[in-house]
Amino acid sequence: MKTGTFNIDLGFDQILDLVRQLPKKEKIRVSKELEREIMDTKLTALPKAFKTDGLDQETINKEAEIVRAELYTKSKAG
Repeated sequence: MKTGTFNIDLGFDQILDLVRQLPKKEKIRVSKELEREIMDTKLTALPKAFKTDGLDQETINKEAEIVRAELYTKSKAG
């Protein structure tokens, strides 16, 4: 059988129908590949979500000490 590259326009339902025709083992492969792609996307977005140009380590340390002091005070009072 000759192999090649083809570009075809398929809608979601058509793709879903094709996947449903695959053997169970191939469906699992498709599922794992989609999961991997989603995880890669999420892991790429995660550092962007926490990116802070305005914070430095000193500011973070000061805030952490303030919170620790508040928690310590509350634990002694309660």
